[in-house]
Amino acid sequence: EKMKKIIVTAFFLYFSGCVAFVIPSTRIIHRHRARSMHLSTTPSESMGIEIDHGISLDSPIFIDSPDKPELIKLAKRFLLSRNGFGADPDLLAGDFKFVAPVVGPLGKDAFVKAIGSVDVAGGFPDFKPEFYGFHVDPLKPNRVWYVAKGEGTNTGPLPPFAPTPTGKKVINPPQMCSLTFDESTGLVTKYTIGYVVDREVGNTGGLGGLYGVLYAIGRGLPFPEAQPWKMSPQYKLFNKVGEILQNIQ
Repeated sequence: EKMKKIIVTAFFLYFSGCVAFVIPSTRIIHRHRARSMHLSTTPSESMGIEIDHGISLDSPIFIDSPDKPELIKLAKRFLLSRNGFGADPDLLAGDFKFVAPVVGPLGKDAFVKAIGSVDVAGGFPDFKPEFYGFHVDPLKPNRVWYVAKGEGTNTGPLPPFAPTPTGKKVINPPQMCSLTFDESTGLVTKYTIGYVVDREVGNTGGLGGLYGVLYAIGRGLPFPEAQPWKMSPQYKLFNKVGEILQNIQ
């Protein structure tokens, strides 16, 4: 009985994130302010969805992104400095740190050294970076968020991972990235990349950053963090027990 309560509680906590979307006190952030309007209970003819009456799109749960075009320009300047591959060290603050899903935090010197050791541009001469969705974080107004994608073919050497070109193409999934600035200097204090938002897009196995690139060209690194996600035996058991408990309730 005690174990049953623990498992049920764990499931509640796991799924509470989904429930939060319909709780009125939840804060949902978006880029543009919606026009003031009230939604009708009449099902939408185009979508067939019935929506509660009286919900205003001007609700305080929606938070505007501040209008700071100069910060967006700083972010784009940073990305242009190396065509999206790494960064110009002169644009990094002394207390800079780099944080990816399973890499870092790395300080300035370690980051510059790591990035400099891999010539991604040389390995993918035709690579087409794609950056979009730039907006300033309304809760941390010195931080710029954006989405990164891109694709290219490995027709050049990529030592030490692929010294001989594989000829394979990489198509990146959309990845959420951010740049945090010291607004007094315009220098970057924090850089985050590689947070995949849809692992079904592209051919990187749902991986972001360099690990995804290497997997796509058949040079995936031999440890779990650099391989596509697989459900662990423990998680499989957890789901199975949850199904059983749901059926007996």
